[in-house]
Amino acid sequence: MGTGQAAAFFDYWEKVRFRTRRVVDCIPPDRLEWTWQEGKFTLGDLVRHLAGIERDMYAENARLRPSRYRGHGRELADGRDAVLAYFENKHAESMEIFRGLSDADFEVHCVTPGGASITVSKWLRLMAEHEIHHRGQIYMGLGILRVPTPPLYGLTSEEVRERSV
Repeated sequence: MGTGQAAAFFDYWEKVRFRTRRVVDCIPPDRLEWTWQEGKFTLGDLVRHLAGIERDMYAENARLRPSRYRGHGRELADGRDAVLAYFENKHAESMEIFRGLSDADFEVHCVTPGGASITVSKWLRLMAEHEIHHRGQIYMGLGILRVPTPPLYGLTSEEVRERSV
């Protein structure tokens, strides 16, 4: 991997995924398929969705191929161990693809599932936004369940306030 735009993004992306994994690890096994509202993603659906969409949509589109996203259902991975393995395996496959991209590849246009033509760099930045959005849903779901979660960047908002002038 080089030292340019692509390498910098993938370093950032690994940090985004690490923070997501920390909160995913907080999901109690007996609450994996819990949802806050009928018809909405369960916590497990969110994890499967993040795994599948990274690999089968964003990574495929980044290498100029069509999406092959298959959804987020339990048929993809059922139970905590299987869901975590799916999450890790799809990420590893994605990173293998991403690490093969050059800075020049980042400037090429790919076609999104919605038919938009955008640069690979913009597409992958949208992947990060997408992940962060769903990570927030996991945090919210765990908050509703009163499951303790780690602070995102090391301090809670209360700790930041206490240390502020």
